[in-house]
Amino acid sequence: MFDEKKQNDRLSDLRQQEEEQLAQVLSQKYAVAYTDLTRTSIDADALQLVSEADARKSEVAPFRRIGKKVFVAMRSPDRDDSMTVIRTIERLGYEVERYIVSKVSLERAWARYKELSYSTETESGVLTLSHETIRKTMEVIKTPESVRILVDEHIASKDTHRISHVLEVITAGALALGASDIHLEPEETSVRMRYRLDGVLHEILSFDHRTYTLIASRIKLLSGLKLNLKDIAQDGRFSIEVAERTIEIRTSILPGNYAETIVMRLLDPSTIVVSIEKLGFDAYLMDILNKEIRKPNGLILNTGPTGSGKTTTLYAFLNAVHTPEIKIVTIEDPVEYHLDGIVQTQVSEDYTFAQGLRSTLRQDPDVIMVGEIRDAEVASTAVQAALTGHLVFSTLHTNNAAGTFPRLIDLGVQPEILGSSVNIAMAQRLVRRLCESCRTAVPIEGEDKTLIDRLMEKAPHPEDLPQNRTIMWQAVGCPVCNGIGYKGRLAIVEAIIMDKTIEQIVRTNPSEREIWEAARAQGIRSMAEDGIVKVLRGITSIEELGRVVELNEDTE
Repeated sequence: MFDEKKQNDRLSDLRQQEEEQLAQVLSQKYAVAYTDLTRTSIDADALQLVSEADARKSEVAPFRRIGKKVFVAMRSPDRDDSMTVIRTIERLGYEVERYIVSKVSLERAWARYKELSYSTETESGVLTLSHETIRKTMEVIKTPESVRILVDEHIASKDTHRISHVLEVITAGALALGASDIHLEPEETSVRMRYRLDGVLHEILSFDHRTYTLIASRIKLLSGLKLNLKDIAQDGRFSIEVAERTIEIRTSILPGNYAETIVMRLLDPSTIVVSIEKLGFDAYLMDILNKEIRKPNGLILNTGPTGSGKTTTLYAFLNAVHTPEIKIVTIEDPVEYHLDGIVQTQVSEDYTFAQGLRSTLRQDPDVIMVGEIRDAEVASTAVQAALTGHLVFSTLHTNNAAGTFPRLIDLGVQPEILGSSVNIAMAQRLVRRLCESCRTAVPIEGEDKTLIDRLMEKAPHPEDLPQNRTIMWQAVGCPVCNGIGYKGRLAIVEAIIMDKTIEQIVRTNPSEREIWEAARAQGIRSMAEDGIVKVLRGITSIEELGRVVELNEDTE
């Protein structure tokens, strides 16, 4: 009995075999490799490099991405439209490896586009928000509560594009409120979203796990991360075009107990302070720093924990010394903000700080910034660079300025050469500024008065100290500061200059206390003293200062 279905299936198989054979013949003719995509997994994060319309029109399909290498399937390598797509991928910084495939293979790859949810991206890794959209969104978002209302509205809607709208609101809200980071943290029954505002996390809203799964996939898609990997850490990035400026967003994903935890850091070039005058240093310290950063050589170190504003301060120094007559090179991890006229390089697995510093020295620079001194090799090379006529800026993880010298010795730097290489060691923290619209004066009394009197008793530059020590200021909260009581941040700083006294004492393996006592004659306030001065001036509160600086520690 004749089986029509079976016969049609057989004919279809024969046609497919013929098409595969033709693709193999073409691969030999053009000397381009052949592959069969019906037996190959298709990477969604590779496919997103080309829109579905362009892929179908030019008969191409990116099907795998490994690092900066992209594998692209195509029907014929001599088609102009196919090569135009490949050149577009190459302009994005990828190396393209071509493969000839059959039409059936391409159809299988194109079918994966259905799995890529709606996105407003216009090219790989760039999510474009129109000026009108961001303007309207930011007009609505005045408080954290308005972010929650808008997100809830979009989640409840049946709009096909609701997940994209939710992500737009989350991101636009962070920008409108001045957040530096967005934290998405899955818990057992819901997912918590928090913004980091002026260094402190604030809970904004929570939503269900189903919505979060879709949001996480969208963020991965935009950030160029693997959609199917959920048990490893991943890092990526994407950009948002807002009001003619590019906001870069760094994405970090970690596997968690209930789902992946996502943190997105917003790098807005308009928010970085690149002027020393805007950092909040007192006049006497400004004079010292201006003198030190303009020396022709030596090592200038800024210390403190992650998030204390060290790099921002170094950027301000670079901006202050930059002139057309000198060459400045930076080695960073990562390059967070781009400065015109300065050569900025970024470390990677194959390009470490040590390798970058050695290579930079061959570029004949006048000024070098090393993002961080992490190990003995970088420490040694940075010191040698400072000794051989270069001005070197860098950061170090220590608790205070006095800890800089023991830390360098621990990293293998000879104490005898510290005096010739180090110009100044700083330490800093960031404290939140009181909102001037709602701060309130309170009397200084009790333990607070005892603490302030003790710190002010021997503080240097008494002529510049606030004379009124009867009141200080506290946070209240108002619409201007979103009910927080603080708006903006400033640096609390201490420093030790390398002079003959410090040079001699560091050779004796001293403690941090001994180094600080030797440096007191330089007339530079400790972080606690600097902070108390700003408390008395009404710039910050004593509670905020105590959050970031140890006030009861005896530094004498």
